[in-house]
Amino acid sequence: MAQGTFVAYYRVSTARQGRSGLGLEAQKKAVTDFLNGGSWQLLAEFVEVESGKSDDRPQLEQALAVCDLSGAKLVVAKLDRLSRNLAFLARLQESGARFVAADMPEANELTIHIMAAVAQAERKAISTRTKEALAAARARGIKLGGNRGNLDDLRKGPARSAEVRRTQASQRAEKVVRQIAAITAPGSSPSLRTIAKALNERGITAPRGGRWHAAQVKAVLSRSNGITKA
Repeated sequence: MAQGTFVAYYRVSTARQGRSGLGLEAQKKAVTDFLNGGSWQLLAEFVEVESGKSDDRPQLEQALAVCDLSGAKLVVAKLDRLSRNLAFLARLQESGARFVAADMPEANELTIHIMAAVAQAERKAISTRTKEALAAARARGIKLGGNRGNLDDLRKGPARSAEVRRTQASQRAEKVVRQIAAITAPGSSPSLRTIAKALNERGITAPRGGRWHAAQVKAVLSRSNGITKA
């Protein structure tokens, strides 16, 4: 039986399917059936309307952001909604999000890693062929770009660690700001307390863990152009 918190992600291939519910209702039913029983909470649902060949998936980005911010698991109706797109597999692996497919519960993170490993092997083969082509070009006397040096040697130690932490904090704040934009009605000006309540309801944790409060929301929004009232 399902346990914990989940974020559902659905994809339909055409705008017509998205409007009519063709395919979408079946996916929602599959997820509902999978979650039936146990102790679980569905924090949010995201619907992508586009071709499986597209690498641009804003709703997926939102779904993964909620998973990252709340610790929830991503659930999809069918593995083939995702597995045909290698860009998606790489993005899912990079995100570190936990994942499960309703039609094949055992095909979770391990399956994704295997699929991504196959894609990585192909990328490595392409890289090898590129290096061989560049070496052949140099042998023919063609001048290529210069060496920029090893930046890692200049960015070691505590200073680099602090920079990594700042970067991670900034990236997380940007995800939160996008979530706030997604849950805020266009043209509205919700209070900081209202936004904090909405973030808490989605299971998104504050920067240092725990629940959101108005002051924390204000600090995150200070980096954006969002306008709120106290």
